[in-house]
Amino acid sequence: MNTLIYYAFNILILSAVVLSVGLIKPKWILFWVDKPSRLPIIMLSSILFMVAAVMFGEGNKQLKQEKAQAAVQQSAQPVSEVPAPTTSDTPAIAAPAQ
Repeated sequence: MNTLIYYAFNILILSAVVLSVGLIKPKWILFWVDKPSRLPIIMLSSILFMVAAVMFGEGNKQLKQEKAQAAVQQSAQPVSEVPAPTTSDTPAIAAPAQ
């Protein structure tokens, strides 16, 4: 699996965890704010989700390009050449009798 796709899944899971924990206890996510609201949590989670979606799309794009390049290399293998006949392979023509 492509590393971008792998990291995209990890960020997507992080986004879901941040959203679920932040909606229940916003103080746990925004610990430096005195009275945190849920709106910044939703915005942070949305940004993380968008980053994960872009990374997943770019990872799929790279994966398709790698597969296409491998298919082109597979089909472009050199064709074995047929050896040209040599003089010893051809029958000798008999000289006319005199």
